[in-house]
Amino acid sequence: MDRYLDSDIKFVSGVGEMRARLLEKELGIRTLGDMLGHYPFRYVDRTKIYRISEIDDTAPTLVQLRARVTGRAYAGEGRKRRLSVFVSDPTGSAELVWFQGIKWIEKRIEVGREYLVFGRPSFYRNELSFVHPEIETMEQALSRKAESGMQGIYSSTERLSSVLGAKGLYQIVCNTWALAAGRIAEPLPDALRAQYGLLTLRDALYNIHFPQSPELLRQAQYRLKFDELLGIQLNIQTRRAARLAKNNGFLFPKVGGVFNTFYNEKLPFPLTGAQKRVIKEIRQDTVTGFQMNRLLQGDVGSGKTLVALMSMLLAVDNGYQACMMAPTEILARQHFATIGRMLEGMPVRVAVLTGASNARERRAALAGIADGSVDILIGTHALIEDRVRFSNLGFVVIDEQHRFGVEQRARLWTKNEQPPHILVMTATPIPRTLAMTLYGDLDVSVIDELPPGRRPIRTVHYTDAARLRLFGFMRQQIAKGRQVYVVYPLIEESEATDYKDLTDGYEAISRDFPLPQYVTAVCHGRMKPADKEESMRQFKSGEAQILVATSVIEVGVDVPNATVMVIESAERFGLSQLHQLRGRVGRGGEQSYCILMSGEKLSKESRARLEAMCETNDGFRLAELDLKLRGAGDINGTQQSGMAFDLKIANPTLDVQILTLTREAAAALLGADPALAAPEHAGLRELRRRYSRRDEIDFSMIS
Repeated sequence: MDRYLDSDIKFVSGVGEMRARLLEKELGIRTLGDMLGHYPFRYVDRTKIYRISEIDDTAPTLVQLRARVTGRAYAGEGRKRRLSVFVSDPTGSAELVWFQGIKWIEKRIEVGREYLVFGRPSFYRNELSFVHPEIETMEQALSRKAESGMQGIYSSTERLSSVLGAKGLYQIVCNTWALAAGRIAEPLPDALRAQYGLLTLRDALYNIHFPQSPELLRQAQYRLKFDELLGIQLNIQTRRAARLAKNNGFLFPKVGGVFNTFYNEKLPFPLTGAQKRVIKEIRQDTVTGFQMNRLLQGDVGSGKTLVALMSMLLAVDNGYQACMMAPTEILARQHFATIGRMLEGMPVRVAVLTGASNARERRAALAGIADGSVDILIGTHALIEDRVRFSNLGFVVIDEQHRFGVEQRARLWTKNEQPPHILVMTATPIPRTLAMTLYGDLDVSVIDELPPGRRPIRTVHYTDAARLRLFGFMRQQIAKGRQVYVVYPLIEESEATDYKDLTDGYEAISRDFPLPQYVTAVCHGRMKPADKEESMRQFKSGEAQILVATSVIEVGVDVPNATVMVIESAERFGLSQLHQLRGRVGRGGEQSYCILMSGEKLSKESRARLEAMCETNDGFRLAELDLKLRGAGDINGTQQSGMAFDLKIANPTLDVQILTLTREAAAALLGADPALAAPEHAGLRELRRRYSRRDEIDFSMIS
């Protein structure tokens, strides 16, 4: 794009210094280009003028009507003062109400004059009213030539709306367009645009803000989505090509004694077909001469840790060290215990290193990896500290990778002259189309079957009315020697919500499950690490029958004897988080249960989420549904919004067809011109650059 579009937004008519600061703070809009990239999220038909009698519960959220002012009245004092303006047309009457800006409105309202009123209708005691509508005289309305009959409604914030209403923001977009329209450069070569039937970028931006027809709006959206997804694909495929051009991966030519002994004598249960397939894929990667970059997806409890261990043993057999990085102290210790137990009696030395390691443990781990006597190091992000020096690191496993920042991960690959092979594991299922296309630089492996002996978890949804029934069921399970998780979304009640919080819940459960017959432990993110460890230890050892926790226990805690997972205020969690929490039970051979507790009143989306949980245990089906329900969001489920890339209009789940086309287009463009060096590809280079710095969670940064 033309550098002119980098001009400061404050120079646009109607903005100025103060509003420019507000736009940047509230919406991140700093330049003309940013403003044009702030697309409407819906449109209102400004050609339709309603009669008052036509407006009822079925009317759109925003309407406009033509009415004459018949009177005004004031009520309340001081800050509670409000102005009511009464209007009517030949079919009925309505009330317009203002709580703020009363002085400004008073000057603009004349009894007996006709106005165009635009706002959100509501009914109070069967009377139609509008709170803080926009108004203008009919003379003004008729003299104003709209760019389009469909007016864009732009996302805003409470603070910004109080300074700039919907109309104010729209006016700034109009003024920005007047300045920038002649300066919009076209990034795509003509041949590419013709091939895919795309509007010019200028026409697309015009029709996204001022649609000249529904069809032109559709074409504008298509073109802008195409640009975003093409930018991402050019990035991913350039990086993949660069990695494969290096041909500098470690070779693991032999399957030796350690791997074979483990496979023949130590396997806790026979490998599933899926586990065998994934180990074979990893094995093939390590004999090609290229550095492996593989994403391993497997539902909770599918046996990813075993696959990771066997892959690390391949490295050990070939004279290399391996390390495994987990996001939390609890999970790192658990992996260390599990792997130590599996390798008992074998000539493989395993060490652990976390932020909480004592001096002796730390010294032993650091010395052992430096002199090569430790084969496998397991730890938290303490592994990336400068003093951690490997003698020959050849294989890195990263568990639940979305919990690490890009810089943290990148520092692991610098622990060796040559980049080690990388296996990234996640229990957050990512639909295959999405994984292959967004993470095109990674090879994707999937473990899609559970180990033998695992029973599907039964999931039910109860409302608060069934609490006594729930407590009765918990007592039954505890009487059978089982244990129960109770998970809350909050630690303390915040004034804004009426959700049950953990402290209240802990007290209620302690009352209903009293000592000494029952022991209840508690675990949440604000506790000191040592207290959290002690609570987890009590629960894991069976001293406590109930663990009351926040979602800190979501990832990785393994207590095979826990068979009941109660999730309070389940409507507050995303689907992937609910599924992760459910995966904490069902780890032994006993039938396990997940009980979703919620209030009586549920939104349509919340109800759909809870129903889906009761219907299926398949994480991939849930991931597909989750993405449809809440848009792409953060596909790793740690946040509820914000993609791995800064996508303003494209949604990789819903726009899979465009995604696939851009993948093909990027492959063809880079095949013909790998560096995009041709003069006609200057715009594509800029597009690729724009989407290269956004990928905060992009797995393909791993190389």
